Amino acid sequence: MSKPSTAAERPAKVAVVDYGAGNLRSVAKALERSGLEVTVTDDPAAVRSADGVVLPGVGAFRDAVLQLRASGLEDAVKEAVETDKPYLGMCFGLQLLFEEGDEHGTTEGFGLLRGRVERFPDSDAAGAPLRVPQIGWNEVEWRGEHPMLEHLPKTDYYYFVHSYRPVPADDGIVVGRSDYGGSFAAAVATPNLFAVQFHPEKSQASGKRLLDAYRAWVEASR
Repeated sequence: MSKPSTAAERPAKVAVVDYGAGNLRSVAKALERSGLEVTVTDDPAAVRSADGVVLPGVGAFRDAVLQLRASGLEDAVKEAVETDKPYLGMCFGLQLLFEEGDEHGTTEGFGLLRGRVERFPDSDAAGAPLRVPQIGWNEVEWRGEHPMLEHLPKTDYYYFVHSYRPVPADDGIVVGRSDYGGSFAAAVATPNLFAVQFHPEKSQASGKRLLDAYRAWVEASR
């Protein structure tokens, strides 16, 4: 008779938070290709029981916050972060962590990080018109320390689709910077969370490297 597998031998289980965003299946498939066991769920209990939590998303800041708040998923995500469960945010999964966003009026975010989310300006620092949204590949320069960064090159290219950018109150949480009309925070991190403005699931080999790094972080945290 074979022995039961230990937690370290089983694939790490992550919950992809489902609040009605349209890109969840592609995110789930990308995480599975990195060796994670994935559940796409709108059940707060499933979020709380997972080894790691992933919050992706596309759409409007206000709509996303209201849906997560009404369903109880906001509280579940906050509890996951506060109990040191590895959290990976993608696009809205980064923006919603801040205190507020200004899309369609000011909306209160999760408040886990100090700062706000603002629209890109209509022109760059030199006064030249800036096309908004940013759509396409852009370079990210990584900096600082975090378990995820141990597995990533110093710079890499990722795929962005966004009209709004985070403006953290504390530059110390910024671990990735990119340039679009000026330097902006493309990734932020604390010991128990890592969140990016770009879309790893659309970023081909560089996205795979980042999701592999997330798998290693989740496995080490179990």
